[in-house]
Formats: sequence, C-alpha cells, structure tokens
Amino acid sequence: MRWSDGRQSDNVEDRRGIGGPLIAGGGIGSIILVLVALYFGVDPSVLLQGDSGSTPASDQRPAPTAQHDPMRDFVAVVLADTEDTWRDVFRQMKREYREPKLVLFTGSVQSACGMAGAAVGPFYCPQDQKVYLDLSFFRDLRDRFRAPGEFAQAYVIAHEVGHHVQTLLGIGERVEARRQRASQVEANALSVRMELQADCLAGVWGYRANEARHILERGDLEAALAAASAIGDDRLQRQAQGRVVPESFTHGSSAERVRWFKRGFDQGELRQCDTFAASAL
Repeated sequence: MRWSDGRQSDNVEDRRGIGGPLIAGGGIGSIILVLVALYFGVDPSVLLQGDSGSTPASDQRPAPTAQHDPMRDFVAVVLADTEDTWRDVFRQMKREYREPKLVLFTGSVQSACGMAGAAVGPFYCPQDQKVYLDLSFFRDLRDRFRAPGEFAQAYVIAHEVGHHVQTLLGIGERVEARRQRASQVEANALSVRMELQADCLAGVWGYRANEARHILERGDLEAALAAASAIGDDRLQRQAQGRVVPESFTHGSSAERVRWFKRGFDQGELRQCDTFAASAL
C-alpha cells in the first residue's frame, strides 16, 4: 500500500503509555469470545464496563518517540485519507463531514462509552465520536488471524470510521432505538446489518482513495478481504467454542463481511451500502 507520502491527520490523540492492563481471568478462548461479542462494535457502552480481558504486562510499553514512529504515521495517513474521501462524499450530498478523533492506547482506555481493554479490539464510541485503537491489534491481525498487510490494517481503521459516518447520517441512532425495542435475536440481526454496512463503507473508501490517490499495490485488496473473512462471527465462534450459533451473530459471517466490503469497493457509492434494505446479506 502506498501511503508514506500521504497527508497526516491532526486528529490522532496519542494516549499510549497512559492506560494500564485490565486484569481478568481467562485465556485466548475468553478473549475471542469478547471479540465475537464486540469486535468493531457499534456502541460498546454496555460490555465495556465489565471485564475486557487481560493484556500482558510486556505489552504496556510507552509510546515511541515522535522522531521514529512509523505505525503512528501510518494510522495518521490512513485517517487523513478517510477524511478526504468522506469530506468529498458529504459535500456531494450538500452536508458537512465532521472529522472523528482517533485515540491510540495501550492496554486499556477510558472512553465516553466506558472503560475498555485491548482485548475488545478497535472500536468506535458514538458518544464522543472517537475511534479507539491499540496498535497491538495489528500484530494479532497478522499472527492470530493470518491477515497481514497494510491495507488489511487500513480496512480496520476505515471500518471504524464507517461507524462514524453512520453516526453523522443518523443511522446509528435509529438502529440503536430499534434495538432497544427488539428481542435479543432481533437486536443481534440489526447489529449485523450495522456492521456489514460499515464494511461496505470501508470498501467505498478503498475504491475512492485508490481512484484519487492510487494507494493500492498488488495483493492489497486480497489482504483486506482476508481480514474481513478472518473476523467473521462464524470463524470466531468456531475458534472459541467449536460450534457456530448464527442467531447470536453481531457482525456477520466471514462470507457476508467479504461480500459487503467488496460491494463497496466495486461500486464506490454510498447508496450501494444499504444493508437494511437488503433481502439477503
């Protein structure tokens, strides 16, 4: 992925080295169960209040120096690229795009949605309109989920920014109101459509960014699709508990996540991402 010459966003808030580990029992299985429940969460305010898994003390490192911090630079460039893309899209709709903040943290972080540990993965909090990211997740994406590559990492950021787009368009608020009145199974189904739409919006960003700035290199798209597949609910559930329970899905199956990201990437249009009107996901 070509990113090193890109503009860096001023909206990165670096809190690394400030938070500490959240102490909780359980190992890899419990961590994956948390991922199943909250990965790329729409509104993590409920689950973030409780145990969020543990982070080894060795991972509680202070932030790298500003003189040499390529990962922070990468995040800042990708965030800036999403800003440029969505500003243009919103301008075409005669609306204003308000840029989100992206908070880097290690171990745990306090958000307006509650306290979160690194085990919940990257998340967006609609209450403060910020994306939260522990960079150790990129290592997990490569090693645990077998989805390496910079565009796979960029997809993660773009997905969370997709939730911010949903907030600005009022989609998040409407869906949350419907979830509050629904049964658990119906609420889960709404969450799936919300998450798949964010995947599609990440695809829209990828298409438009590549058209405007030629960021993609050979293998980049495949890397993003591998990441989308790796974090499907069916795959995570199978790893965690050896069986799949579709009615408990909150983010969609691997095939669905790949399909909707690719739909956004192939079409590059916001109107193609109406997962709530789709008869089949």
